[in-house]
Amino acid sequence: MTSRATILIADDDPLLQALLRHKLSAAGYNVVQVANGAAALDAMQSAKPDIVVLDAMMPVMDGFETLMRIKADPATANTPVVMLTAIRRDADIAGGLALGAVDYLSKPFSPDELVLRLARLVPSSRAPA
Repeated sequence: MTSRATILIADDDPLLQALLRHKLSAAGYNVVQVANGAAALDAMQSAKPDIVVLDAMMPVMDGFETLMRIKADPATANTPVVMLTAIRRDADIAGGLALGAVDYLSKPFSPDELVLRLARLVPSSRAPA
């Protein structure tokens, strides 16, 4: 039996964290949550997530800087990162994708759509049953 995939959520909004924990746990994922980019980098090392969902606007370290650091570290560079943020300017979307994000969703968003997008990124051996 394989273990469930782990998704790291980095967002400083407690209501959004609760919503995502509920939706992703119900979909069969392990969920790790942090409220800023620096904590996300720490969690990358300790939790070794299969996917990261990253807000752009957070205290301590923003999501774009966090994404750059995730992609610059050979230990985490191959981890898929999905940006989920209220920043929706074309330049920011293109910038996030250019930095290595595999997907970019703007808030407000559909939680069900996010779950489906994440399911495409999980290795089949770790996908929820």
